[in-house]
Amino acid sequence: MIIASNVTKQFGRLKALNNVSVTCNKGECIALIGPNGSGKTTFIKCILGMVVPDSGFITFNGKNIIHDWKYRRHIGYMPQIGRYPDNMTIGQVFKMMKDIRSESTENKFDESLIRYFGLDQMLQKRMRTLSGGTRQKVSASLAFLFDPDVLILDEPTAGLDPVASETLKEKIKSEKEKGKLILITSHILSELDELITQVIYMQEGNIQFHKKLSELQKDTGEQKLSKVIASVMSKK
Repeated sequence: MIIASNVTKQFGRLKALNNVSVTCNKGECIALIGPNGSGKTTFIKCILGMVVPDSGFITFNGKNIIHDWKYRRHIGYMPQIGRYPDNMTIGQVFKMMKDIRSESTENKFDESLIRYFGLDQMLQKRMRTLSGGTRQKVSASLAFLFDPDVLILDEPTAGLDPVASETLKEKIKSEKEKGKLILITSHILSELDELITQVIYMQEGNIQFHKKLSELQKDTGEQKLSKVIASVMSKK
């Protein structure tokens, strides 16, 4: 579904991505992890078309994304920090996004997270008054709102209370079972144990490995993702 072929991106002297090649298919929930500065965010931005690679290319359903920007309507993106107009209300933000993407959705919206998070009871609240956790709930609701084929979630549970975090994880599981492709970045590896099927580990702009979680568990004899990663990296 998403194939990156020899993607390289350099910012000045910093090579953020170094010949990154990876294939991400439908029905997989993939953890994209690695230390700060490993290239995860740059790679995500390349997939979203926000950063153009210096060399290499990315295809979405077989088409080079450089020549087919409409592919983005099939992606739901939850940034680590959502930024919205301060004076707009929650309801206005949702309406604005629905209006922007109305042609691609045929008015089919998934508003389940809006209800689960109780955002439907605070639609008149202005964005500048919201706590960080409530902003995260807005970002999550927007990512799922258009029932996309692909979900890219950057630190999705950061700032969420335990109940909201579990609600979001159950939603992710539900979407995975529908056969969607889900990419998740997180520094809290314990959050990913119940969700993911594969792991992409990046370091200094390189893919260190891309494997099924079940294979990694078998190879290391560990079950928890944090211990699996520690075991693998200690041998490198």
